Amino acid sequence: MVGSSWFKVLSIVATVLALVVIVLGAYVRLSDAGLGCPDWPGCYGKVFAPTSQTEIESANTVFPERPVEIAKAWKEMVHRYFASFLGLLIVAMAAIAWVNRKQAGQQVLLPVFLVGLVIFQGMLGMWTVTLLLKPVVVTMHLLAGMLTLALLWFVTLNTLQVNYERNVSTDTGRFFKIWAAFALMVVYCQIALGGWTSTNYVALHCWGFPTCQGKWLPEMDFSEGFTLWRGLGKSYEGGVLSNAAGVAVHFSHRLGALLTFFIVGSLGVTLLFAVESRIVKMVSVAVLLLLVTQLSLGVANVLLHLPIPVAVSHNGVAALLLLSLVSLNFFIRIGGRKR
Repeated sequence: MVGSSWFKVLSIVATVLALVVIVLGAYVRLSDAGLGCPDWPGCYGKVFAPTSQTEIESANTVFPERPVEIAKAWKEMVHRYFASFLGLLIVAMAAIAWVNRKQAGQQVLLPVFLVGLVIFQGMLGMWTVTLLLKPVVVTMHLLAGMLTLALLWFVTLNTLQVNYERNVSTDTGRFFKIWAAFALMVVYCQIALGGWTSTNYVALHCWGFPTCQGKWLPEMDFSEGFTLWRGLGKSYEGGVLSNAAGVAVHFSHRLGALLTFFIVGSLGVTLLFAVESRIVKMVSVAVLLLLVTQLSLGVANVLLHLPIPVAVSHNGVAALLLLSLVSLNFFIRIGGRKR
């Protein structure tokens, strides 16, 4: 039916757009444009970022504590425009799903849940600005974005599931299902650690690799580093952690990367040899390639002192790695054999 076709198209477009929004968000954060617009949802009280001299002078009068920086303001607003359009697509998906809810195989619960999630994501975007880049809020904003992307991709895979057998094949068992689910959770937790590292501006607190500040075990303050709430009214732009606290956060992210590499990498290699399903093997190869790429980008960030293209790519590949694990879980659970 037309509704089902539109739902499929919208799910694919929304998934791609969600990935774009995540990459744009990383670019905004890493280029220090998170407060490019000091208000929300507009920018200096306008729908578009101020560009003319008159608009700039007016904006500076209203927001004297945050003078207009045109480039940063437009980066932030472009991100908001894309995110808003993504929200509209998700609402449209939920509307179609509800209208077609009596059709066999029509997904309803996830599309409706995604509407609630994207509303919460919008609130986090607002709080990111109004609470002056508070790390716990910005990290939650990232995680909610990643969850939105993962669920959209899962919805998309389900819309295409007619091309695959519903019965689990004999070459994938309960052990691989548990392992794959655990690997997915590990990757999501590692993304959270990466977000905490980035939002606290400590990505370069461990200069050098593989050591940190020339030591295998530098001085660290985990208590300060992982204090989630630090009160209101303070700007966190540029970071507020002490060196020892920042090192603790960065060091934890490195350890998490090592753990992720072994858990996810061993899963991918094992599946290549232990299952017969061609599509599971293909997805396993993608997982391994993305894993190696992500680790390489992480090392490059340190050695090259966090160049924006590399840092943004690090975020983008993290999202792709998450999607590859969602795919792996999906195909393991349905058997992965084409009709």
